[in-house]
Amino acid sequence: MTRVLVVEDDPQLVRALVINLKARKYGVDAAPDGATALRLAAARQPDVVMLDLGLPDMDGIDVIRALRGRSRVPVLVLSARQSSDEKVAALDAGADDYVTKPFSMDELLARLRAAVRRTEDAPLAPETTLVETGDFSIDLLARRVVRQGRDVRLTPTEWHLLEILVTNPGRLITQTRLLQEVWGAPQTHKTNYLRVYMAQLRRKLETDPSHPRYLITEPGMGYRFEG
Repeated sequence: MTRVLVVEDDPQLVRALVINLKARKYGVDAAPDGATALRLAAARQPDVVMLDLGLPDMDGIDVIRALRGRSRVPVLVLSARQSSDEKVAALDAGADDYVTKPFSMDELLARLRAAVRRTEDAPLAPETTLVETGDFSIDLLARRVVRQGRDVRLTPTEWHLLEILVTNPGRLITQTRLLQEVWGAPQTHKTNYLRVYMAQLRRKLETDPSHPRYLITEPGMGYRFEG
């Protein structure tokens, strides 16, 4: 049974979440604040954490950082904070997804299922070095990309970007993280670098670069690879 830890101080919302999750055969624990959430996470080892950022005792972003210090459990943020800066801060702290309140229960459950799938499929095991899509394949060990039977020539920077995305399938990778890992901390404000190189990757890999199927942009936040 998949266990979900709900971290939320609104009793009405907690009740709705617990009813809907249990009806779909999830195991559920609930915490009204950050300290309780961290204790429950250590004791119960949930498969997914649903986390409100506006907690009474600590900021939800600090809870994410604390969770990341001890595990890779997927964190699905539920928050009324709608600014891109808030979303990016949560994602940079280690959240896997961000759902803005108010939300539909169907959307939330779909995001939860996606988080569970990513946990089951990732990280890539050392022997799992081949990523296959309907249009191209990537051999991570050989650092080789093949499309329509032909090798695709990538620059070192293009390869580094692609490698980060494909080894985190379905997960939103923020602009800040990509810039820091590929170009270094001093370049984290130069988002134009990403636009240029992602456009190049799409031209080389996507059938229709203007409507990408695999290299997806999340406006104002970052990119994700949908394999």
